[in-house]
Amino acid sequence: MILPYRKVSIAPMMDWTNRHFRYFIRLITKYVNLYTEMISEHAIYHKRNSQKDLKHLLDYDSCEHPLIFQIGGSHIPIIKECVKIVEEWNYDGININCGCPSEKVFENQFGAILMAKPRFIANIVKEIKKVSKLPVSIKHRLGIKSNHLDKTHYEDLKEFIKICYNEGGCEHFIIHARHAYLGKYSPKKNRVVPPLIYEWVYQIKEEFPELMIEINGGIDNIQDILNHLKYVDAVMIGRAAYEDPYFLIDIDEVFLNQKNSLSRKEIFLKFVSYVLDQIDQGIYPHSVVIHTFGLFRGIKNSNKWKQYLTKELTNLKKYPIEKLPKELVYDILTKSLEILPEPIYEANRHTIVL
Repeated sequence: MILPYRKVSIAPMMDWTNRHFRYFIRLITKYVNLYTEMISEHAIYHKRNSQKDLKHLLDYDSCEHPLIFQIGGSHIPIIKECVKIVEEWNYDGININCGCPSEKVFENQFGAILMAKPRFIANIVKEIKKVSKLPVSIKHRLGIKSNHLDKTHYEDLKEFIKICYNEGGCEHFIIHARHAYLGKYSPKKNRVVPPLIYEWVYQIKEEFPELMIEINGGIDNIQDILNHLKYVDAVMIGRAAYEDPYFLIDIDEVFLNQKNSLSRKEIFLKFVSYVLDQIDQGIYPHSVVIHTFGLFRGIKNSNKWKQYLTKELTNLKKYPIEKLPKELVYDILTKSLEILPEPIYEANRHTIVL
């Protein structure tokens, strides 16, 4: 079973795709699939007996659907318990992280290192299916290399997918079209240094036409999304969605025939009420607003806008959260827009070639 068919997704990104960012993205596009940042099996398992802790970890706004939970881990009994909890929270799917290249992650035997164990991953998928009806997908790299192993050939990738499909029943693969070099590059460098090889992903789709093949890596505009969709089923957007989110403004028009005419400033003003609501949840505004900082990328005075908000919102921490004046927060957020030009030329909006 795979997710309801959406051709565009926003990638799970550690420390970035939390519920505040996902709510913000929903102001820009209703169409895309959203993913949580990777959450480890142990983070859920150790909080399983506390509804308060689970709420902090798993809660989200209903507007975020379709929303897929990405789990990191390799202990099957724990993963199964976690999946049952995630299903109770009404997520729309489970995604297994087999792509994170961080040293801490692969030392704990999950993330990209799991690509070396396709039968083990297949077993994880199979065991998840025993306890949950949620669709299961795998996000992974083209291959991996470390001091002790080399799985960087196309046939290794093909074998990984073949085993996970035939033995585990996974039908949805999200392929970051780069290799991961474990122990050689930092996670940041692993996102940009290994070359993109989109052709391998296209070839996988040709060889496994019955599977849902989604491509990820270096895609930052709608025209490229449409070009990739000539060869694969879906496209996942990573850093570009966080660093320059307004380019997604045309997504709904392209895929839903519903034009979103909101300007950048109008989107930010709509987000203000969400920021104020979060104060009631005990969350200071800066940790929420920071996820909008890519909204005015490339616009004159955008750095001054970010600097102003960072300074003013950080200063609010002198207040106990329960005494933080919402009127003051509202004034800071709305006044910040005066730093930016009026009107803003929306350079991202351009003719899409269908």
